[in-house]
Amino acid sequence: MVDPEIRVVTIDDLGILRSVQEDPATGRVVVTITPTYTGCPAMDVIRADIRRALVATGHPDAEVRTVHKPAWSTDWISDAGRAKLAAAGIAPPAPARRDGVVPLTLAVRCPRCGSPETEQISRFGSTACKALWRCRSCAEPFDHVKAL
Repeated sequence: MVDPEIRVVTIDDLGILRSVQEDPATGRVVVTITPTYTGCPAMDVIRADIRRALVATGHPDAEVRTVHKPAWSTDWISDAGRAKLAAAGIAPPAPARRDGVVPLTLAVRCPRCGSPETEQISRFGSTACKALWRCRSCAEPFDHVKAL
């Protein structure tokens, strides 16, 4: 299922989809999701899309749970998701190091030409979870998914 705001990636690619579990005894399905940030307006659409898909596949009594702990992190974006974002001209955040150290981002590379010569134009981009940047080399504007 594609993300309603960033239509080039799925909710699984973004790490919004946490789990899908079916009770073997009853067949009841529970889908667990986590928003990219509290108050994300796309969550209502995501829940409705999941419910429609579940009903269409024979699970009318399925439950869609929204959990906030642990909070979503850009580390949950899959490698495939990062590649799809970059291919669509959206700069994905670099994954954090796994030893608990959060690396300092000195530059955001342009997803079009790869140049590190970029500048932030606005802290808010086409959606609240993205910032608007511009490449100084190719002069193209682009969204950058905010690291969380």
